[in-house]
Parts: sequence; structure tokens; C-alpha cells
Amino acid sequence: MRYRRLGRTGYKVSEIGFGSWAIGGEWGPTDDAKAMEALHAAVDAGITLFDTADVYGDGHAERLLARLRAERDEDLVIATKVGRRGPLDPDAYTYDALREWMDRCRENLQVDRLDLVQLHCPPTDTYYRPQVFEDLQALVDEGVTAAVGVSVARVEEGLKAIEFEVVSTVQIICNIFRQRPAGLFLSRAHEHDVGIIGRIPLASGLLTGKYDAEAEFPHDDHRNFNADGEVFDVGETFAGVGLDRGVSAAEQLRARVPDDATMAQFALRWILMHPEVSTAVPGARRPEQ
Repeated sequence: MRYRRLGRTGYKVSEIGFGSWAIGGEWGPTDDAKAMEALHAAVDAGITLFDTADVYGDGHAERLLARLRAERDEDLVIATKVGRRGPLDPDAYTYDALREWMDRCRENLQVDRLDLVQLHCPPTDTYYRPQVFEDLQALVDEGVTAAVGVSVARVEEGLKAIEFEVVSTVQIICNIFRQRPAGLFLSRAHEHDVGIIGRIPLASGLLTGKYDAEAEFPHDDHRNFNADGEVFDVGETFAGVGLDRGVSAAEQLRARVPDDATMAQFALRWILMHPEVSTAVPGARRPEQ
């Protein structure tokens, strides 16, 4: 495993992280025993950055990560996200709400101070509310969290977010199917010494090359119920390209994958070719993954 600076957070993290959405829910049935095996396998492989959110299984993923940390001696960085427990309204992002959400994360993760808290894809107008970022700075100053970042749906949101000094990281969809962040955004983030977390790096599994256009997913898997953006931003599912188009593109990529690599390794390497990226966070539910 190789390690990179996570912007100005002070953390040095594994360039491959662990996305915990799937072990919390919304990717079909979950199995806590397998999830814990997967988490331990990740640490065994040198992974030190774990990404989660307070809404992943209503905090279940956070509680599993608390178990992991209690069972390991390694220094692990757990980056959680808040802001989707209430209405997606910029007026909802008050100091009191932010504090309440973070306190719940602290309870789930069994820590006094969070490592990194990210706003979880808030409405675009939130980035034009300086008071929100002043309140986040106050929570850093009070020791509720060590660092603050944002998870964004659009490049434009990321560009606006990095104008605020308190923002140390930006989590953004970045993969072979979603290459726009590799342009202006990454260079601007680098200028601001902002760490980049590449999310949905395998396009919800499309870039593993294991699905075809006839693939079916469980009713409680977002690749079923959010295929057209019915519940949340369509970019969260198949990176917004859709199953049919994504499968076709993955098949075209297959010929470019070296003989000694899997398609998933090839896809992750494309992201890590950009030195501005601190880490990419594919998800896993089983130790084999």
C-alpha cells in the first residue's frame, strides 16, 4: 500500500480507502460478520482511510467502524458525513443542527473528537452561505471534529467549497466515466492544498466488468431503486451513465486492460494517476472484494 497527504488535514492516508455505504445498507442484504471480515481484510492490506456517513444504515456503518477501531491497533482515519438526516434545505444547516448531527456521529463512532466530518452533498445554495462554514470552523475550534470537508455532486460545488479556509477535503465522483474533475477542479484544489477523496471510483460496480445489460439488483439496492435518480442524485448510481451505456463502455475498456491487471485495478489506477487525488474509496461487503 502507498500513502498520500490528505490535504492540510495533517493525515497521511492509504491511497486506496474503504467506502462503507454497502455495509450500512442500500446495496442489498447486509451481513455484519462478513462486513467485519471485510473491514479487517482492508486493514490487513494497509488501508487506513475509511469513509462513512451518519445515514449509512442510520449509523450502522459508523458503529461497525467503531468495532473495527476497538479491535485494531493501527492508526485509522474515519471520515464521516452529515447533513442528510433532515430536509435538504440550506436553511437546515444551522450550528445547532450541525452540532446535533456530529454528536450523534461521535456516539456511533465512540470518540470524543471526529477525525473528519464532511457535509454530505448539501443543496448547491449551501455553498453560498458563509455562516455555514463559520459554524463548521467553530465546531473545529471546539474540538468536536479535527477537520472539515465536503462531499459534492458537481464540480462547481467543489470549486465554491474550496474558497472557504475551513474546507480541508473535497469528496467528488471521479472515475473513467466521470473525468471532468480531472480538469480545472483538481488543479484548483491542489492550489488550495485541499485533499481529494475520489468516490464511486468503480461506477457502482460497472468498472469491475462483471455486469451485463441484463443484470438485476435487489429491491433495496440503490442500483435498482435509484437507477434514474428517483431518490437521490443520479450520479450516485452507475456514476450517472446508466446500466446499458455503462456496460457498453466497460466492454470497450476491457481491451485496454493489461493482462496482469483486473478491470477494477485498471480503473483505480486511472484515478491515482492524478497526484492531486489523496485516496479513492471503492466499497466492499466481503473480504474477497
